[in-house]
Order: sequence, then C-alpha cells, then structure tokens
Amino acid sequence: MTKKIAILGAGLSSTSLINYLLERAVIYDWQIVLGDYNLALAQQKINGHAKGKAIQFDVKNQAQVDSVVSENDLIVSMLPAMFHYQIAASCVKFAKSMLTASYVSPEIKALEDQAKSAGIGIFMELGVDPGIDHMSAMRIIDRLHAEGSEITAFYSSTGGLIAPAYDNNPWNYKFTWNPRNVVLAGQGPSKYIENGLYKYIPYHRLFKNTMQTSIDGVGEFEIYPNRDSLKYRQTYKLDTIPTLLRGTLRRVGFAKAWDVFVQLGATDDTYIMENSSEMTNRQFINTFLPYSKDQSVESKLQALLPNIIDETVMEKLTWLDLFAETPITIEKASPAQILQSILERKWQLDEGDKDMIAMQHRFDFTDANHQMKQITSSLVVFGESKETTAMAITVGIPLAIATKMVALEQLVLTGIQVPVTKEIYEPILDELKEFGIEFNEKEITI
Repeated sequence: MTKKIAILGAGLSSTSLINYLLERAVIYDWQIVLGDYNLALAQQKINGHAKGKAIQFDVKNQAQVDSVVSENDLIVSMLPAMFHYQIAASCVKFAKSMLTASYVSPEIKALEDQAKSAGIGIFMELGVDPGIDHMSAMRIIDRLHAEGSEITAFYSSTGGLIAPAYDNNPWNYKFTWNPRNVVLAGQGPSKYIENGLYKYIPYHRLFKNTMQTSIDGVGEFEIYPNRDSLKYRQTYKLDTIPTLLRGTLRRVGFAKAWDVFVQLGATDDTYIMENSSEMTNRQFINTFLPYSKDQSVESKLQALLPNIIDETVMEKLTWLDLFAETPITIEKASPAQILQSILERKWQLDEGDKDMIAMQHRFDFTDANHQMKQITSSLVVFGESKETTAMAITVGIPLAIATKMVALEQLVLTGIQVPVTKEIYEPILDELKEFGIEFNEKEITI
C-alpha cells in the first residue's frame, strides 16, 4: 500500500531532504507531497518526479493544515520554527507521526502525553545542530560510559561558514543560513558550567568570552557560548559533569568585530527607528553615538569603544560600507533589521561559492585505568553549490534518513523524541558516512 509522506516547506534547507525521499520513493512505493506557499518553488523541487506532487500550502489556513495532515501518513515540517507547534498539534489530532530538524519547544514538549496516547512519535532535533551534534556526541558518551570512563569535561561547537577556498572578505564570513538568526544570535544570557561553577554570561559580554580551537585541514576558530548549555547535562546523561559548554564556531577575530554592533545596540529588535527609510548606513551608525559637530562618525565610534576598535576591526567595519552614505530604504525597521539589510549586501554567497559546516566535540575523561585522556571528534562538510549547500545537506539528510526509518517502521517510538538513543543515532550516523558526513576522532593522554 502506497505510503504518503508530506513535506511542508520547500526552502533551501529542504533540498537534500526532498531529493533523498524522491530517490527512494519508487523503491518503497511512497508518494511525496511537497507543500509550500510558493507553488512554483514546490513544483521546481519536485521537478516532474512520478512519485512527487507539489501543492500550494498556507500554514495560516488551519483547515488546510488539518486536511494535509489527515490525508497523509507521515508529516515532515520544514517550516519556520514558530509553526511547528501548530503542525504537531494537528498531527496529534489525526494520529500522524511528525519529524522536523528544529528544537523541542516547551509548547511541543507539553504534547508528550497526547502524542503517546495517539500512538505517534514527534521526532525533533534531527538536523545538524541540533541533530548530528546530539547523535555524534551520544555515540562517544555511551561508549565511554560502557568502558567505565568518567567524563569530566565536554565542549561542543558548530559553525555554518564559508569554505576556505571562497573566503575572500575580512570578516571570513558569509551568510549560509537565515540572516536574521545570525543577527539575533546569542541574545539573552548564556549559561554553562565550568569546573563545577555555574557561569552566566550576559549578552553584552558574550563576544568577549571566547575560546579558541583548531580543526585539521580548515584552520583556527574561536567559540562563543550558546544560550543554554546547562540543559544538555540531562539530555546527554552527564548530570554530574563539572564542565559542559556548547558554542558557536566563527573564524578568529569575528567576535571582537561583532561586539561593536552589540555594544552599540545595533542588534536590538525591540523597537522601530524613526525615519529608517530615509537613513543612510552612516547615519544609522551615528544614531548610536554622541552628538558632536566636530568629530567624525569614525572618531566618535573609536572614542566610545576604545577597547574594541583597532585597525583590524575598522577594516572589517569599513568593508561593510558602514560609514558610506548608502541609502537604507527600509520603512519602520528595527536596528536589527537595518543591520541585517546592510550585512546582506556584503555577506551573500557569490556565484560559485561553497559553504562549510564545521563541528567539533572535545571530551576530557578518566578511563577505567585512571588515566586522564582527551578525545577530539571533528566534522567538516563542504557544500556542492549555492543550492546544495553544506547546511542543506547536513540539515536535510539526517532528517531524511529518520523519515525513511519511521516510514518503514524501523523506528517505532511514541511521544517527543530527540536522537540521543542508540536505536535512533546508530543507523543515522552509519548511513551519513555514505554522504561523506563522518567524524575524525583523535584520542590523547593528558
């Protein structure tokens, strides 16, 4: 009997997922229904495949949401995170399992008992981060625990970056995923534990609080802490670990320059700036600086942030055209929206550019023979093109593999599930190797 799998959302990060499922639809007798508000985009992604069907889908139309969920056997949501609860609630209503790459929200977590009662699984955090990070970390954690080792420190970091061969700007960065998320990243306190002490880093100090690492073949990076590392002690079965920090990877020097925007308030998304459509880039920066009829914008910025602004940082800021009289033209915009528009002009992927996903775990542990050791496990994935990006591959392929497992009833679980158990992570990690998604692991005695 034909199984119908609905994919909701046909954006860039869905491409590898769609292709994987379409390629296997003939083998397993699946019908792939791809819904997107942009029907032409959905049709383009289906590309006339005999086992594919494109539909115009409006998530704000609850009747259509319920119709699509009820008419299909399995739902994969690639919509913006704010809509996952709506899809999950409909899946509970019609007893249809759901999969997505996004984080488990408190609202979705509250559906746990209803999902179990309906006999369905809501499988989440199946992308790259969250997703591959969980799976690869848990494989090592479970192995170390089985060997009788005690893990004393765990650091995990991921970055969506430009591949070294295409890294041609002073920021060593280009947008490879949602620009808005990049601009708003890190807001709110970052929480982690270090040597048994809880650490709470406010947003205004976050980008001063970096550590450095290197990854073979791609060079040096800095890491700034993610918002909440503490919750992963329970997720990873590391409740008593003295040190645990999850962070974001950027090239060395990025955080110091980005801190200029944080200190100015240019990443604030909570208010609208007057006459934003009539501003230029230079006027935008000047709105955050003291008035002076004698000093230039550049001089005032240096005077305001003397511990941040140096020659290298100024080079980065100037390259962005921040001090140019470039019109902004966005009406009723927040500072974050204006900053995003400025960055989008300069940080877009050029024709022929390829992106890169870098991920690294570091475990400090004492083995069963009381030897202190360290494991470093690193992943580097390069994109194939501007369309088939490393981000799209590493978000879409693990989610696609999990979808296959659920569709073939190789994975039969109910309630809210994340990939931290062997029955989920082992087959996914094993198959990911076929796509060149494989970790390089090194162990040393310390």
